[in-house]
Amino acid sequence: MRKILIPGVKMASTQLVMGTGGDAYHPDNMDHVTRLSDAYIELGGNTFDSAHQYEGSEEALGRWMEKRNIRDRIVILTKGCHPDDGSPGPRVGAKFIREDMMESLERLRVKNVDMYALHRDDMTIPVGEIVEALNDAIRAGYVGTIGASNWTLNRVIEANQYAKDNHLQGFSFNSPSFSLAKPLEPHWPGCVSADEDFCRWHESHQVPLLAWSSQAGGFFSGRFSPDIRDNEDMVRVYYSDNNWERLDRATRLATAKGVTPIQIALAYVLHQRFPTFALIGPEKVEEMRSSFAGADISLSPSEMDWLDLKTSDLA
Repeated sequence: MRKILIPGVKMASTQLVMGTGGDAYHPDNMDHVTRLSDAYIELGGNTFDSAHQYEGSEEALGRWMEKRNIRDRIVILTKGCHPDDGSPGPRVGAKFIREDMMESLERLRVKNVDMYALHRDDMTIPVGEIVEALNDAIRAGYVGTIGASNWTLNRVIEANQYAKDNHLQGFSFNSPSFSLAKPLEPHWPGCVSADEDFCRWHESHQVPLLAWSSQAGGFFSGRFSPDIRDNEDMVRVYYSDNNWERLDRATRLATAKGVTPIQIALAYVLHQRFPTFALIGPEKVEEMRSSFAGADISLSPSEMDWLDLKTSDLA
């Protein structure tokens, strides 16, 4: 599996990023946290994703890092300013950025994190105020580099233009939803998925994309079909004729390569024409091993286009 250096981070990150947003990644379940985190490191991973809004996640990660004395061997990404975190409503101003960031550092038991992203946007706040506040944190040594999660393309461009015009650091990475299966609507209010325009921008500027929901909530796992409609969220977000065709093609290609469709879907995320990372959230060590095997699959440009319905025949 490749490692990619994100601007502003001292250590190259593995393309598979360990997500810690699941209910099981909690300080009340440290045996499970330790088992998963240890396995991720043993398999060659080195980058963890957390958030102020993930209840208990940062504290659990902090306890594990302290126990293993591993801080200097890993890359930490955490996020702040989610509208459902604390008092309801938008909370992306300078005050909330500082409050969430300081509490995240305390929970993680660290002096700084390598990457910091804003979990959501607030379109009513000028990007200048946001970029200035984040650069204050960079200058103070609290974060190495900054990014956006669930920001629209126009706002990311606007923020980076403000940073450029004012000799500040802009967003060096972006973390939207992105997978082989294309969502019909946002997973949750305020979520943003990388569409074709966003991908073209990433390709043009070679900005790293850290994909959440990189395996489309298990759409390619074999648990779903057009007649199985017991998961309302999956039906709402992913059930479409085009996605069923993508699943069929992933299944056919997986059979040819001797792997599984979900591994093909993961490989698709990691073979874009710009730097990509996949945030994974395995609940079992076996699932993690499957993801690492998927990361080693090679896909040709023609296979990529065929999987994404850009061509009708596989060359």
